[in-house]
Amino acid sequence: MSNQSEQTSPPPTAVIHDLGYRPYTGPRLGERPVAWAFFVTGLRNTYGLGRSGRSKVLPMILLGLMLLPALILVGVLVQAGKLLELDSQIVAYSSYPLTTQLLISVFVASQAPALISRDLRFGTITLYLARPMRRSVYVLVRLASLTVATFVLIGSPLVLMYLGGLLADLPFTRETERFLGGMVGALLLAACLAGLSAVVAALTVRRGLAVAAVIVVLLVSYTVVATIQGISYDADQRDVGEIAGLFSPYTLVNGVQYFLFDSPRATPTPPRSTGMGIAYVATTVLTVLGCIGVLLARFRRVRP
Repeated sequence: MSNQSEQTSPPPTAVIHDLGYRPYTGPRLGERPVAWAFFVTGLRNTYGLGRSGRSKVLPMILLGLMLLPALILVGVLVQAGKLLELDSQIVAYSSYPLTTQLLISVFVASQAPALISRDLRFGTITLYLARPMRRSVYVLVRLASLTVATFVLIGSPLVLMYLGGLLADLPFTRETERFLGGMVGALLLAACLAGLSAVVAALTVRRGLAVAAVIVVLLVSYTVVATIQGISYDADQRDVGEIAGLFSPYTLVNGVQYFLFDSPRATPTPPRSTGMGIAYVATTVLTVLGCIGVLLARFRRVRP
């Protein structure tokens, strides 16, 4: 009976409709334009631009909180500078990042997983690597986006303070030199923080875990280093404090600024000798290069 029904049923028919789709025949861009677009997109995403409104809340609040103390300092300097006989910034350019380190740490801790962990968790990295972009370029571009975003966060209040210093008629040459030293320090700090947070974020695909791990690494390391430096300073064992300063990006970069630009110290035991100053500079460079190397090794194991 079943054979008879199969013989009488009409054969299936299929129709191919011509919808007019045409293949792309325009110019195909190479790796450099793809990398640039990838960098700009990553930079915009760190501040929530091009994403949902909820993604904009935290980075914009942190940026506003970073600018608020600088705005207050500028107001005091401009309005009451002569009355208080102030001939320099109330808070030095090199000290401002340490004063606001909690905000900076929360920023990199929240944005590094958004750029790194999310690609690993949802497998979107396989789509990126399908384009004419190598793994090394992917790592460098992601790291550059996070570094520039962090540099904007750290450098914006320094620019505001510099403009306020000029309005308060502080010596132009001296103020410009200190400002440039502060901006170099901001760039070095941004590179160190971005590299360390990206490495931590690349080790897990869970964003919440990555955020907590980055905050612990940055804040706990500074707390331990600051404690050791304070104890060593009181015990007149400054060499111990100088060595301890190598193990936190905040104290490390401040030591580099103190050594290279004669910036005001923000830690009890900055590097005093030339050898220790060179060690601070070398450690900063090795930190950035080491983070890049670890990220390259991590993503080399990801299959496209």
